[in-house]
Amino acid sequence: MEEKMVHLAADAVDHRGSPADKCKTGGWLPASLILGVEFCERLSTMGIVVNLVTYLIGIMHLPSAASANIVTDFMGTCFLLSLLGGFLADSFLGRYRTIAIFASVQTLGTGMLALSTRLPQFRPPPCHAQSTTICAQASASQMAMLYASLYVIALGTGGLKSSVSGFGTDQFDENDDKEKPEMNLFFGRFFFLVSLGTMVAVTVLVYVQDEIGRCLGYGICTMSMLIAILIFLAGTQKYRYKKTSGSPLIHIFQVLVAAARKRSLQVPKDANLLYEISTESLRIHHSDQFNFLDKAAIITREDYEENNIASPNPWTLCSITNVEEVKMMIRLLPTWATTITFWATHAQMITFSIEQASTMDRYIGGFQIPAGSLTVFLVAAILISLAVYDLFIIPTLQYWIGKPGFTNLQRIGIGLLLSALGMAAAALAEKRRLANAKEIAQSTATQPISVFLLIPQFLLVGCGEAFIYTGQLDFFITQSPKGMKTMSTALFLTTLSLGFFLSSLLVSVVKKVTGWVGDRIDNGRLDCFYGLLAILSFINFWLFLLCAKWFRSKTTRKDLPVQRAGKGEDEC
Repeated sequence: MEEKMVHLAADAVDHRGSPADKCKTGGWLPASLILGVEFCERLSTMGIVVNLVTYLIGIMHLPSAASANIVTDFMGTCFLLSLLGGFLADSFLGRYRTIAIFASVQTLGTGMLALSTRLPQFRPPPCHAQSTTICAQASASQMAMLYASLYVIALGTGGLKSSVSGFGTDQFDENDDKEKPEMNLFFGRFFFLVSLGTMVAVTVLVYVQDEIGRCLGYGICTMSMLIAILIFLAGTQKYRYKKTSGSPLIHIFQVLVAAARKRSLQVPKDANLLYEISTESLRIHHSDQFNFLDKAAIITREDYEENNIASPNPWTLCSITNVEEVKMMIRLLPTWATTITFWATHAQMITFSIEQASTMDRYIGGFQIPAGSLTVFLVAAILISLAVYDLFIIPTLQYWIGKPGFTNLQRIGIGLLLSALGMAAAALAEKRRLANAKEIAQSTATQPISVFLLIPQFLLVGCGEAFIYTGQLDFFITQSPKGMKTMSTALFLTTLSLGFFLSSLLVSVVKKVTGWVGDRIDNGRLDCFYGLLAILSFINFWLFLLCAKWFRSKTTRKDLPVQRAGKGEDEC
């Protein structure tokens, strides 16, 4: 009786720790469960974020600038903590446990937030906009509960975000010619569900929060995360798991420490004298850039005496391939730095732009659009831009110049330019809104000016996000060494984090120095603040062009490792 042929996935195990059978694990079934987790996470997180500034101003009675900074600091922390999640996943927990643990943490945080909106002791007494008395701001204990809830959510979101996409791609064998295209399709579906979850959040959940109650709205966010956990655990026996291989951060520090210890040595002119143990198929050839790092690969007498040269102490001797991996990451940093400003401008779309919308006429017939739902135009612009790019721009460029679309650097540049134009449009719209505000009585809660005046800024920044997000993700993944994909993804997410923190810093400095950002936007000069952001964005775009030119001149394909994909096996 013939035994059934077992098809094993490369470098993967099943839930028992045995080599993963392709017929029984991985593929689209478990990948779909992971996509469901991401949809629920986006629904929960964005359901809180997009309407948070109206809660802080209208319910907690906080000043406009302070409310904006709370939102941007929260979002910045979410993305920054993805570094922690990535480190734990790579070094200790693995992606499966990381997702399960941090999804539970996020569920706890959203539950705390829902509870704080339900119990009156966690918010100040109500205050009407036409009231002549000063509204009492939230007390220290009330703010403590709010901060505790938000940053527990941030911890959960950061840890979850670091591993979801990676665990999804683990379900496909990149060395199998039949599964590798499915992995590329997974990225497209992943980003689509991210946008779909955001779309549902900014329409349905924002409406529930404004018209029915915050407690119910945040309660739905909590239930969404509970459903995400159940969906995720349901696929335990079907997932493929990758063993932890150590954090790339450790490998980077090892090269830096080894180079520092040998800083007095001179790098040999013949690169073949440097230490190398990688096989030819995985080797990264030596480059002449950042030569001081080559000292980490110099073989000394002490390396022979104190270590087994076949397996040396990585803190004193590193292979030239490891050194070149660090060089590749360093080359990404100038481009990385010039994309931070975009996310600072993006932060205005979920803070001040929402507050602008809350003061304007939002009626369509007898229906009033919730202020937070204006971000639906941002999401719509992203989805439309992606569709136009895939269906029209790529075929057109393929036909006329033989290239399948814009390069990743070109997409990043387009995104930066569109965001700068978006801030210019925002400045003009706010100037008109402020002029209208001065013509009417200060006691009027809603200005007789249509909220659709703000649509151009949402559309331009949304189109910019579609290009820069996909361009950044492509750039950091394809231009980084194979062993540091998680690290490069985390590096990409830090641009979002630092962009939100930059927004908070700019708001604080501008408020203190110029007073353009006041406690109420009608009493400030938000148009000047937007104009400042537009100027900074155009300057940043010019700097990006210089960095992109430098990167292209310093990077050659020979620096990249040769990666041979295996042939697909017979179907099950």
